[in-house]
Amino acid sequence: MGLFSQFWADLFSRVPRPGAERSVSGPDIDGTVGKESLDLSRLPRHIGVIMDGNGRWATNRGLPRTAGHREGLARVREIVTECVNLGIENLTLYAFSTENWKRPEEEVSFLMNLFRETLKTEVDEMHKQRVRVRFIGEKDKLDPDLVKLFTKLEKQTENNYGLNLNIAINYGSRREILSVVRSLVRKAIEGEVKESDIDEELFASYLYTAGQPDPELIIRTSGEERLSNFLLWQAAYAEFVFVRPLWPEFGVAEFHQAIYEYQSRNRRFGTVT
Repeated sequence: MGLFSQFWADLFSRVPRPGAERSVSGPDIDGTVGKESLDLSRLPRHIGVIMDGNGRWATNRGLPRTAGHREGLARVREIVTECVNLGIENLTLYAFSTENWKRPEEEVSFLMNLFRETLKTEVDEMHKQRVRVRFIGEKDKLDPDLVKLFTKLEKQTENNYGLNLNIAINYGSRREILSVVRSLVRKAIEGEVKESDIDEELFASYLYTAGQPDPELIIRTSGEERLSNFLLWQAAYAEFVFVRPLWPEFGVAEFHQAIYEYQSRNRRFGTVT
């Protein structure tokens, strides 16, 4: 076989056959990598998590989907605490998207009540851990009492100096970007901003995550491999780790392994190393 023919044979031998098991990027997360394997001097400063699979976890066990959301909440507590322990500076959790309103009304209502219940009971623990809480998304579309609770918790934790925890509720990145564009157009019309002033730095200063570094690692659970309208601008140079476990199955050990996968990659940012 000639060299050219061998090249194509090798290439097609790596293409999955129809019906073959679909692989996911990163490790087959099984908790085999512990904290001791991490390089604590090279931890990502900002981690985004798409917490996917609560409903499927419950359905697989013959439980109502709401049971999955409650179990998923336990994982949120664990991951937030571990970020504090590791010294991660910023964590953004995708809790409810602008598209999630399409879910059954009873499930949406349960989730909103779960947010109320959880935030009221968790604020003391967040204070103890020096967590600063921010809620990002379109708050004007939410119930006024829930927005009032968000504002109260943001005020209570604004001077905390530990982990910055962004909770994305009614969040959609395309709408966030459009909001920035509208703000800049309005300021340009009013003469406050010139066209030549508009650059990436100015644009980023109008995003919900202004003042924070862009996420270096984004994790999505449940085996799905898409961003689903999450931090599209901010994720321009993020590393993605897509893992098989559903969110209620994703614990501290799996979190460590996702970080380990991140640390194994060569982040070149367009250059050659």
